[in-house]
Order: sequence, then structure tokens, then C-alpha cells
Amino acid sequence: MVGVTSNCDWTGEFHSVFQTAVERYRNGSTRSETLFTQADIAFLASIGCKGFELFDFVEDHIRNGEPDYESIFQIASVRRDYFFTVQKGQVSHHTIDRRAIPAKSETIGGISWLPRIIAKAQAKLRGELPPDLMYGCSGDQAFLHNINMDPVDFLKQVWEAEEDSSKIVTAVRNRLKTGGKNSKS
Repeated sequence: MVGVTSNCDWTGEFHSVFQTAVERYRNGSTRSETLFTQADIAFLASIGCKGFELFDFVEDHIRNGEPDYESIFQIASVRRDYFFTVQKGQVSHHTIDRRAIPAKSETIGGISWLPRIIAKAQAKLRGELPPDLMYGCSGDQAFLHNINMDPVDFLKQVWEAEEDSSKIVTAVRNRLKTGGKNSKS
């Protein structure tokens, strides 16, 4: 595995890997397995990122125009910080079972989708998402838009809550009171 890179080094390298992936995708390399070189995969692993996670963002960026690069970078930054701070640079060898993720219709504190996105954000932070599940998918984006919160802030909120979902419910309710839309609609 590539050694830990400094903050300046990793930001430039991440941008380069992202830009190259965008070009490759636009040129027909539309599968996660073919989008990145071994060096890319090693670099991503060194910051706690998996190739399929960046692939999902590249694909949505190209197909939907969002998330933008800055959001993708900030999400990767939060994951990287968690990886080095909480996990001490140790990769989790656990992958959550997709079936364990709450259904889209499940609620917590009367707010639908919230249990689902909390579970996905927790798995994203720990590097435990399976390849067929994405934190920040279009459904997550719609939910976050409705509560006037971006995926980066939500990920940080989940980290700060330390498994206490009541803190997240409170934060979401506060957002709804101060300008978010009703997430039940």
C-alpha cells in the first residue's frame, strides 16, 4: 500500500485521479473495475477510499452534473479524516449487508429516509459500504436538499453524533425549522 501522503500531496493526487477518471468514463470506460489503475486504487486506499466509491461519484457527476468536484472532495476529506483520526489508518475488513440498511420508507423521529441515510453515512465513515450501495445517491441528495443540508455537513453530523441517532434527529429537525422542506413529502 502507498504510504500516508501529506495533506498537500493527497489533495493534488485526488484531483488528478478524479479528473483522469472523468476523462476515462467519458471515453467509454464505464465500469469501476476499468476506471482506475492499480496506482489509483493504491492511492485511494491510502486515504481510506475505495475505487467503487469514487466511481459512483464520477458516474453521477457526469450523468447528473452533481455532485460537483468540491462536494466529492469534501466527502473524501471527511472520510480521510475519520480514517486517520478514529480508525488510526486501519482499514475495516467488514462490509455491511445491504439488507441491513433501513428501507427508504422507515422513519425515525417521524422523518422518513433518515434511518437509511444515517446507516449509509455511518458505513461511509467506517469504509464499510458494499459496492452496490452509495452514500450521496440521488435519493440521499433529494432528502438532504429537502432538509437544506449538504452531504458533507450530514456526514460530519453523523460523525459528531457518535452512534447517537437522537442527536441527528435533533439536527435535522432544527434544519427543518430553519428553512428545510418537509422530508415526508
